Amino acid sequence: MEKMEGQKVTENIYLCPDGKYRWVYELNMINSPVILFTIWKIFGLVLLVLLAFMLIVEIVDGNVVSFVTDTLLSPGILIIPGIMLVLSIIGYGIVAAAYGFKYIVLFEMDEKTVVHNQMPKQFKKAEGLAWLAAMLGAVAGSYPATGAGILAGSKSSSVSRFENVRTVVRRKGQKLIEVNELVEKNQVYAEDADYEFVWNYITSRCPKAKVK
Repeated sequence: MEKMEGQKVTENIYLCPDGKYRWVYELNMINSPVILFTIWKIFGLVLLVLLAFMLIVEIVDGNVVSFVTDTLLSPGILIIPGIMLVLSIIGYGIVAAAYGFKYIVLFEMDEKTVVHNQMPKQFKKAEGLAWLAAMLGAVAGSYPATGAGILAGSKSSSVSRFENVRTVVRRKGQKLIEVNELVEKNQVYAEDADYEFVWNYITSRCPKAKVK
């Protein structure tokens, strides 16, 4: 790949001619099971909502005591969470294996948004870096078109608009910044050398956010 000089902001982040900061992050899905933890959080929330709904029904029917003793305090209450836990681990293992145990993300960030582009399983980190080189004007040819194709082929994108962000959570040990709107929950990854730049950039542009 050609050298990318002049627009390097941090060790891995580059400022492209269109005014956007871009970087490629490779997450080891075994050593850093952040995605699995997120799945558990969702499952836990679903379970709590289900139990709350059941409790409301029992309150209306006047069976609160029996519901607490026969359901909430019963050993059987652990069966459903146990099944969900086992299935989530198995499912995560299958997905991780399909991706070669690497989760590749191409991030884009400007004054208004940060975008998390999940790349398809056949995508390689070198492809994203080659596109960044093209965006910086270091190489010619068809790379810009290739870059558009890379984005078009992304599995999914999570877009956080800074003006709508409600909380920004610092998890430097996991190389993660949680950027949360009311509904949209975005995960922004950055290497240690890039982390403070991304953290300061995002938090300084989220006027309504609670920073944790």
